[in-house]
Amino acid sequence: MVDRDKDWEFHLRSLSATARDSNFSADPASDPNLLPSLRKLYELCKSEESEDLVARVYPQINKIFQRLVASVSQSRTSNGLLFLAILQFFLDFGEIVLHDADPSLRTFFRSCLSREFADPVVAKATLDFLIWNNKKILTSFPTLLPQFFPLLLKLIAWNGEKLEKSFIKVFPGLISPGSFLPLFPSVLDLPILVVALEKVERSSGPLIGSSIASIQKSTAPEMLLALMDEAYTGSTIGDGGGDSESEDSNAIDVADPLFFDLLKDENDGLAERHWTSPGIAAALQAAINTPQSDRLKQSLNMAPRVLDMYFAIALRDVNNSLICALLPLIMTRNATIFPDKIFSYEVRKRLLEFMLAAFQRSPDFIALLKKPIMDRLAEAYDSTAKTELALQLCWAIGEHGGGGASHGDAARELFESLELLLYENLSSSRLGLRQESALSSDGATFRKSSQSRLLCFVVTAIAKLATYHRELLPRARVSLAKVARSRMSDARVWRRAHDYLGLMNEPAICLSVLGPSRPSHGHMQNPGTVNWSEGSKKMIAHIPFYILGEQEGLPFHDFSFSDILPRRR
Repeated sequence: MVDRDKDWEFHLRSLSATARDSNFSADPASDPNLLPSLRKLYELCKSEESEDLVARVYPQINKIFQRLVASVSQSRTSNGLLFLAILQFFLDFGEIVLHDADPSLRTFFRSCLSREFADPVVAKATLDFLIWNNKKILTSFPTLLPQFFPLLLKLIAWNGEKLEKSFIKVFPGLISPGSFLPLFPSVLDLPILVVALEKVERSSGPLIGSSIASIQKSTAPEMLLALMDEAYTGSTIGDGGGDSESEDSNAIDVADPLFFDLLKDENDGLAERHWTSPGIAAALQAAINTPQSDRLKQSLNMAPRVLDMYFAIALRDVNNSLICALLPLIMTRNATIFPDKIFSYEVRKRLLEFMLAAFQRSPDFIALLKKPIMDRLAEAYDSTAKTELALQLCWAIGEHGGGGASHGDAARELFESLELLLYENLSSSRLGLRQESALSSDGATFRKSSQSRLLCFVVTAIAKLATYHRELLPRARVSLAKVARSRMSDARVWRRAHDYLGLMNEPAICLSVLGPSRPSHGHMQNPGTVNWSEGSKKMIAHIPFYILGEQEGLPFHDFSFSDILPRRR
C-alpha cells in the first residue's frame, strides 16, 4: 500500500510538472517521462476504482491534452501514443469527471492522426485502440468512424497487409447510412489512393508530420441527386465537365483537386472521381508503365477482400433503398477500375456477384432500375467489361421476370431492349468492339465466341421473360423464329432458339423449365422440375429430356414412367 501511494504521488507530480513546465509547453510529447507516468496513473485509477483518484488526476491530463492540441502543428515528436493514452482515460472515466469524449476523439483524428497515419507504430496503436473500445465508440459515438473513414483508408493503404486483420475488425464501424455510398468508390479506388500518397511523398517528402488533407466544399447534395436521377431515370452521372480544375494540367501535383478528393480525411459525401481527366490518366499510365511498389501490390490484394466485407455487411444490414441506390453506381464503376488484370478480374467478379445477389433478394430492383439497366444493355458493344455486365443483366431480367408480375410495363420495356440487342447482333454479326480491322484471327475468334455467348443469354432472357409475362409470348415467338431461321455459324444459338420455340408450344412444361425462380400466386413449382405426384391424374407429354441435356437420338435414361408415377390403389 505504501509503495502504491509513493508511485501515485511520484507520477502525479511528474504529470503536474509537465503541465506547468514552460520548457515542454510547445511540445509536451518531448518529455520522455510523460507517457509512462500517464499510463501508470491510468492503471492505478483503473485498479483502485476510486473516483477521488480520478478527480485528482483529470485536471492535469486535460491540461496536457489541450497543450498537445495547441502544439501538434509545430511538434517534431510523435504525439499519437500520448493522444491515445489520454483518450483512453477520457473514455473510461469521462462519466465520473463529466468529460464528453466526442470532441476529444474528433480532435485526435483531425489534429494528430491526419499527420501521423503513415507512422506504423501510431497506425497499429490507433487500430488497437478502436478495436478495444469498439462497443463503446459504436454505442456512444456512432457517427465518428463513418465521418473519418477516408482517413482510416489512408492509414491501411499506406501501412499495408500487416494491419489488414486489425482493419477488417474496425471496418464494420465505418458503415452508416451517411457513409455507405461514398465508402464504395473509396474502397474500390484503394490502389489509386496508394498512387496518390506515393506521389505526394515523392513531391513533398515523408508523409509523417505533415497534413495533406484539404477541406473541400461538400458535393453530397448534388451527387445524391445525380445518383437518384441515375437510378430512376437512367441519366449517367457526369464526368465533371470541361471546366473541372483537375483538367487544367496534364501533370498531377499535390494541389490538384483530384488529389484533394482522394486524400481527404473526412466523409463529405459522394464525389465523382474524374477518371476522364488528364491528371488521373497520367497517374494511371505512370503506374502501369513503372514497376509496382510493394505498397501498391498489397493494396491490389487487400481491396477485393475489403469489398467482400463491404458487400457482406450490405446484404446483411443495409436497407433496400441504399442498396438500390448503390446498384447504378456499381454498373457505372464496373468499367472504370484500376487497370491491373488480376485486380480487375477479382473486383468485377465481386461487383457482379453482389449485383445478382441484390436482385435475388429484391427482384423489384430490376423494375425500379429499368432505365440504367437498359442503358447498360445499349453499351454491350463498347468493351469486354461492359459486355459481361450486359450478359449478367440479361440473365437477371429473365430469371426474375423483369421485376415480377406486378411490373408488366417495366417488363415490356426491358423486353424491347432485349429485342433491340438481339436484332442488332443478328444484323451486324459482330460483338461491336469497334476495332474489327485491328483484330487478329485470334481476336476474331474471341469476338465471335463472345457474340454467341451474348446471343444465348439474350435468347434465354426473351424466352423466360415471355414465359413470366404471357402477353409477350407472340413477340417472343417472332424474335426466336428469326434467330432459329438465321442459321448462324454457331449452332448453339439457333438451336437454343429452336428449342425454346418448341417449349412454348407446351405451356405447362415451358413454365416448369423457364418459369420464375420464385413461387408466385400460389404456384409452388420451381423451374426445371415436373410435379410427378400429379402424373396419375394429368397427362405429361413431351418431357424435355433432350432440351435440358441438349441430347439427340435415343433417350439416355433406362427407366419407365411406371417407376416414377405413383400407382393407384
